[in-house]
Amino acid sequence: MPDVELPFSRDEYAARLAKVRAAMDAAGIDVMVAADPSNMSWLTGYDGWSFYTPQAVIVGHDGEPWWWGRRMDANGARRTVYMDGSRILDYSDDHVMSTERHAFGQLGGLLNDLDLGSGRVGVELDNYYYSAAAHQNLVAALPGADVVDATGLVNWQRGVKSEQELVYMRRAARIVELMHDRVRELIEPGMRKCDLVGEIYRT
Repeated sequence: MPDVELPFSRDEYAARLAKVRAAMDAAGIDVMVAADPSNMSWLTGYDGWSFYTPQAVIVGHDGEPWWWGRRMDANGARRTVYMDGSRILDYSDDHVMSTERHAFGQLGGLLNDLDLGSGRVGVELDNYYYSAAAHQNLVAALPGADVVDATGLVNWQRGVKSEQELVYMRRAARIVELMHDRVRELIEPGMRKCDLVGEIYRT
């Protein structure tokens, strides 16, 4: 088990994974490929400015999820996700901006190697981070799978907040209240915006 400082407890991530798997069962989905960065973070704790290249979290029906992304970003995954290092998969830089190969084609090969390349594979079709080229290459690499639209499947599980999430939201609300109180104390005609922002940060 990696020694990673996570924003939520491991039990919280386990509960999230269970909710997603229940939704997958209800939708008849065997494997979920989540490419939305917010869903990736919610499922695994992943925190990285790497969404400009293909990346995803893969959820099967057993074990921990897999994080998959560019090799240079895998170290960031090792520092932020709760999963063991064996659940971090990557692709080489010759897939980046290439006209000859696509990273999602490589992901399809990995899914086949993991015995996840058959059955119904859910993807987030209506998502900014999952392109038409990504879809074409993934489908081509998974001839034994039925690749189906599962847009929103993970998002709907995020709708009902857990106790940990509610605690964080209430703390955030208190911080915003303090900020608003400070703004009302200080703001006046002619005040420079940078001075006001500095005081907000000080609060």
